[in-house]
Amino acid sequence: MEKRKIIVAITGASGSIYAKLLLDKLAQIGDAQISDVGIVMSDNAKDVWRFELGNDSYKDYDFTFYSKNDFMAPFASGSAQYDSMVVCPCSMGTLARIATGTSSDLTTRAADVVLKERRKLILVTRETPLSLIHINNMATVTQVGGIICPASPSFYSVPTCIEEVAATVVDRVLSLLDLKIDTYRWGEKI
Repeated sequence: MEKRKIIVAITGASGSIYAKLLLDKLAQIGDAQISDVGIVMSDNAKDVWRFELGNDSYKDYDFTFYSKNDFMAPFASGSAQYDSMVVCPCSMGTLARIATGTSSDLTTRAADVVLKERRKLILVTRETPLSLIHINNMATVTQVGGIICPASPSFYSVPTCIEEVAATVVDRVLSLLDLKIDTYRWGEKI
């Protein structure tokens, strides 16, 4: 199996638990399936992480972190051949900039590169209710090959804590990345 090169962007939308669980699971999967994980976080993402999770543990991951304005990061160019990008959580502002091709920071530049190279872009959107502007932006991203994966947890697995609820979304993202993981599957025994 070919190892994956993955970009993870974390925006200031509420839902830091999703980003944390995603990083936890990517770290667990490790070298067997992944050759590189590059992380970019907005300043708001760091603030929201500290507010929602009560810590700054995003600093503890053994991934390469890039500044939000580092246009020299390898995944700012298609020649680096990162095959997938996840924006988790994805704010509606970030969605709008991606949908309109406005590359104002490393997150939106990387998303633009992933789309133009016809690679996998997954946006874990976090907003409710949605305006028609949001829906149209989601349609635009979908029409150009992106995947909108709302942070809408499932309950088939009968989760017993908030981490298990959030993990239903993160496991779906990992499956969309074509990573082999142990997770609840509908119709299978628990």
